Amino acid sequence: MREILRFQPLYQERIWGGNAFASAFDRKIPADRPIGESWEIVDRPEAQSVVRGGTHNGVKLRNLIKKHHKDIMGPNWRAEKPFPILVKWLDCRERLSLQVHPPAALAKELNGEAKTENWYIADTAPGAQLIVGLKKGVTKADFEKAIIEQRVEDCVHLLKVAEGDSILVESGQVHAIDAGNLILEIQQNSDTTFRVYDWARPGLDGKLRQLHVHESLQCIQWDDFEPAPVRGAPTSAVIAECDEFRIRRLVLGPGEKVNFESKQQPRLISVVSGSLKVGAVTLGRGDNALMPYAGEFNAVADEFGIILVTENFA
Repeated sequence: MREILRFQPLYQERIWGGNAFASAFDRKIPADRPIGESWEIVDRPEAQSVVRGGTHNGVKLRNLIKKHHKDIMGPNWRAEKPFPILVKWLDCRERLSLQVHPPAALAKELNGEAKTENWYIADTAPGAQLIVGLKKGVTKADFEKAIIEQRVEDCVHLLKVAEGDSILVESGQVHAIDAGNLILEIQQNSDTTFRVYDWARPGLDGKLRQLHVHESLQCIQWDDFEPAPVRGAPTSAVIAECDEFRIRRLVLGPGEKVNFESKQQPRLISVVSGSLKVGAVTLGRGDNALMPYAGEFNAVADEFGIILVTENFA
């Protein structure tokens, strides 16, 4: 397993989605439906990435790991263990619901999975914001009262963002993405979301979407006040680090090379601007790929660009 692995995107219809994947990444997506998410790399029972191109074209990620788990993930990886990261693009034409993911200590009790995620802002409309954490001093009692009075926005921390910013959102942090953001989300392999508030908005079926207020109130970190993003900069740096993964931002000039040695660890590579040639494969803006443990990969930037490398997940 010495070739880089690319996958077919899985598009998800969402009430808050749009058609930015077509314009930003030159992709063909359903023109008559709001596409909010593109699942780029996923290994779940209900959703499977399929290899695009190369020796293993058409093979599901789960089957590939079962057969080549040591080459892909390393000598200690069990064949039955799912790939631990889910990579997705989010086209947030409208504001998402205010939500929270269960912390690991509560996830099993609430029949869910913990989910820590990182948002990288690839593009944003003027004035667009994120909601992460609480305003300083807000208590659980304040929040519960605000839900009843339909004024939850008074309690949460809104922050303006720009292209290149990123923020780590850990399990237990209340959060939402505002309208006008194109975001690369790199997260734990989980699909558990508790909606605490949805701005009185109907779903695709015209009915109000289900809320999970009881579960959310158990999960929210009540001492999480006004976290700050990592601001975009023209320098390479670690932009996220947690128990589940680390993300490095690489800023590359035309012709600049990066070497990824074999038998260190598997890595994910995401092109958020520019393009990158890895062997015979060219990755353009919006592309995400998996570099298996057993392979050595030499990458060359075709033009100025920004690459995210996700590692320390195996």
